[in-house]
Amino acid sequence: MSSATTDEWYDRALAQRPEGRAFIDGAYVETASGRTYDTITPLSGLRLTAVADGDGEDIDRAVRAARRAHDRGQWADAHPRDRKRVLHRFTDLLLEHQDELALLITTDMGKPISDARREIESSARELRFFAESVDKVYGDVAPTAPYALGMVTREPAGVVGAITPWNFPVMMPVYKLGPALAAGNAVVLKPAEQSALAAVRLAALASEAGLPDGVLNVVPGGPAAGEHLARHLDVDVLTFTGSTEVGKRLLVYSGESNMKPVWLECGGKSPNIVLADAPDLDVAARAAAEGIFHGAGEVCNAGSRLLVEDAVFDEVVGKVVEESAHWQPRDALDPTSRMGPLVDQRQLDRVMSFVEEGRASGIRLETGGRRTLEETGGYYLEPTIFSDVDNASRLAQEEIFGPVLSVVRLSSAQEAVELGNATVYGLAAAVWTSDVTRAFTIARQLKAGTVYVNCYDKGDNSLPFGGYKQSGIGADRSLHAMDKYTNLKTLWVDLSQHPRA
Repeated sequence: MSSATTDEWYDRALAQRPEGRAFIDGAYVETASGRTYDTITPLSGLRLTAVADGDGEDIDRAVRAARRAHDRGQWADAHPRDRKRVLHRFTDLLLEHQDELALLITTDMGKPISDARREIESSARELRFFAESVDKVYGDVAPTAPYALGMVTREPAGVVGAITPWNFPVMMPVYKLGPALAAGNAVVLKPAEQSALAAVRLAALASEAGLPDGVLNVVPGGPAAGEHLARHLDVDVLTFTGSTEVGKRLLVYSGESNMKPVWLECGGKSPNIVLADAPDLDVAARAAAEGIFHGAGEVCNAGSRLLVEDAVFDEVVGKVVEESAHWQPRDALDPTSRMGPLVDQRQLDRVMSFVEEGRASGIRLETGGRRTLEETGGYYLEPTIFSDVDNASRLAQEEIFGPVLSVVRLSSAQEAVELGNATVYGLAAAVWTSDVTRAFTIARQLKAGTVYVNCYDKGDNSLPFGGYKQSGIGADRSLHAMDKYTNLKTLWVDLSQHPRA
């Protein structure tokens, strides 16, 4: 139904009966307490369905299932071609259920239906990449002294605890599941309570694809469930995408429990730097608008700080304001919609508090700043642009996670580096310039895990994605991600005890 109309998507939304129970040891299950919570669709503010409100007892049950599955070795010790076959089938099922999963994403967290469908396509490419990696990541034979053999082998870490955010309900779990499952681990996934439905469906599809029972378990729930998973003594690795605040707490939980490795992809306040010699200001302005308004700004590497050299400042701001008109919120089930609502009332209130603070402090509001489509009951906000923002202000320093752009004026390329780095974050950055040498020089000086040159938010499965500073530890994507979910074992064989030829 890729060509479905808005009415057809609404018909399907009314007919859907999303499954909200946990998925443990190969089956849907009720929580031990029987508690549920209502998930509210941000399209209208109305109840969508009841979702399992998992707690420590449910996490314990899921971890036990994962440990049994791992120790049985049905997945961990399977021939690489068998793991590869199952992961390819899992990928096929994602695509076969693309419209179903996309509708869950849109109704559960508000992403426009066309973007939700593209999220499934991107997730399938990601999973396919790791399916192909299963039999292509090797150990090593080390150079050693004569009559000795030094080998390095990779072994699955064991039970992986994964905690994922609400902004990409399928892609973020797949970022964790792809390398973790390819390496032979068992996983307990705790998705964000705001958008757990797609993750629960993923587990059922993985089971249908042939993943052994207990290898993938999904327990919806709130922060208490996440804390219990992070502190669990039988979880060997913890992986997380979300806020820096929560990431710091997870490090504490690990230190207070079993010192499990913690891999974090956290917040960002990414600088998008436009210099006076940018090759095409129209292209830069379009990319700047998309970099902050795509996903309603609820994107970790959103280009939320636009740093523009003084000579072209007014021109660029004017062009970005013009581009913002193409990002006015619309019904998220309309296939032509480019920006939907924020995920919930709490997030809308949080973003509006930044907007009101900017207004009150006298920062120039170029456009937006108002809630819109209120008659729908949804949580829609206009694309919002503040200009001549002080880089030390909260608007320029804190992750707002909404469609709010702060434009900072630059006097030089060197100041661009200084201001670009003047934040606790270091997830992404961009520089627009026609000077190749300047581009490489600035890219090296920017403290960010990804630097885009004359573009924004581009990448591929083959490239790692992670942050510097308080944006995280480790990287998702690419073969480098496999390192997080494997242990290296050194084997030293003394051959001197064997007869020589």
